[in-house]
Amino acid sequence: MLKIEIDDGSGFCFGVTTAIKKAEEELAKGSRLYCLGDIVHNGMECDRLRHMGLVTINHDEMERLHNAKVLLRAHGEPPETYALAARNNIEIIDATCPVVLQLQRRILRQYEACPDAQIVIFGKPGHAEVLGLVGQTRSHAIVVAHFEDVMNLDFSRDIYLYSQTTKSLDEFHRIIDYIQSHISPGAVFKSFDTICRQVANRMPNVSGFARRHDLVLFVCGRKSSNGRVLFNECRRVNPNSRLIEGPEEISMEWLDNVSTIGICGATSTPKWLMEQCRDSILGALEKKPEE
Repeated sequence: MLKIEIDDGSGFCFGVTTAIKKAEEELAKGSRLYCLGDIVHNGMECDRLRHMGLVTINHDEMERLHNAKVLLRAHGEPPETYALAARNNIEIIDATCPVVLQLQRRILRQYEACPDAQIVIFGKPGHAEVLGLVGQTRSHAIVVAHFEDVMNLDFSRDIYLYSQTTKSLDEFHRIIDYIQSHISPGAVFKSFDTICRQVANRMPNVSGFARRHDLVLFVCGRKSSNGRVLFNECRRVNPNSRLIEGPEEISMEWLDNVSTIGICGATSTPKWLMEQCRDSILGALEKKPEE
């Protein structure tokens, strides 16, 4: 008999849960609410909130918006966004994750204390969180996306290294080791482990979960950086791992010669969506004998 297990450790992180709760509370009041960017990197959850009345806008659209309420998602925003809100009489519903907010403040203090130093952020260029972090330095921070990018730094100058909260700990430590071995004797190097432990701790959890099953269905929006990191870990330990955005992408052919299925997801994956995937499989299996 086929066994299907949903990973208890998967699902929304604290920051995403808080942002969605704030959106739901505002929408329940009947007021019009805008969200700057997708509230979460999951299309189905965004659709659910859109049906409740949440309107997603981009920065250009916010420029033209006046006398409105705008929710800032967990990723955070640069100072320019708050200045724009003040100019346009926009009420900010700030759902920036506390971990991200603390990191923004640390980078701002460091930049103000050492404006001529290289403030380096290990993160994905263009990612919403990274844009908010770089904004604390008036766009002077250097973003390194991969280990190889570190080789382009000026090792004769001071370096202060931070990380996007959802990046890989292993790669971050590789970057630290490389800088330490190349920094000039007269230059200062300091690193700050700013990776969210709620996210980082999911790596060993999802690794163990993936090992226990014949087939792993990793449910995740394809825009999710955190999702790609976790899915790659699933696939590393279990090559029979599939990335899907929802139940409609499940192929029943994947179930051939499978006795256990593990369903897990990213910090942006709602539990109800993983449950839908499970129910879709069970429903299809119930119909199978009649075909």
